[in-house]
Amino acid sequence: MELAYTIKRSEKRRKLTITVERDRSVVIHAPARTTDETIRRVVESKRQWIYEKVRHQQKYKNLPHPPGKELVNGESALYLGRLYRIEIVDSGLDEIRFNQRFIIPSSIESRKRGTLREWYISRANEKILPRVKRHAHQLGVEYRRAKIVDNRYRWGSCTVKDNVNFNWRLIKAPMFVIDYVIVHELAHLIEANHTPQFWNIIRAQIPKMEKARNWLSENGQVLEEEI
Repeated sequence: MELAYTIKRSEKRRKLTITVERDRSVVIHAPARTTDETIRRVVESKRQWIYEKVRHQQKYKNLPHPPGKELVNGESALYLGRLYRIEIVDSGLDEIRFNQRFIIPSSIESRKRGTLREWYISRANEKILPRVKRHAHQLGVEYRRAKIVDNRYRWGSCTVKDNVNFNWRLIKAPMFVIDYVIVHELAHLIEANHTPQFWNIIRAQIPKMEKARNWLSENGQVLEEEI
């Protein structure tokens, strides 16, 4: 059976690694001078491991992308793992307010979704990035830059330049899940691959690691809805 994969080469990368994304696509990250034949041999040697990852329950099934909800009175939206009621109000407000519910001014009717997305991104920068700094200190690692990004199929990433990126949609998840994703990416600064040592590093920092992974497995597609 032919195994499809995408190759991404980089001058900065020293080791070849294989990633199976949440959409089940296989990506080979390789040093710039790695030949196609070398990559083919490595992929062939890891074929069974790749198939196991592709079939893993945490990966998405071939389902259509969820459409999300309507931003109307009585509907609800996720924030830090909880659903909060949406209230559309006629008032002098010109931005979304949050007070144990989402208060959305009717004046932004035509751009409600975009405005809520901006609100989520703002909160992600406010709440996630300081926790990256804190966890990095606890792990004894240094990163170059932490950034909130829009990435459809990854909750986080650690680049070859030691930058760490986090999907803004994580702000909808419980804090223990956010902490798990943060430590997962920072742990790559110590151990590049998903070895037993890698998982032990995370487990030592995040006792709820398995619970967090299960939560993402069960709720990942819900996080990807616009609201």
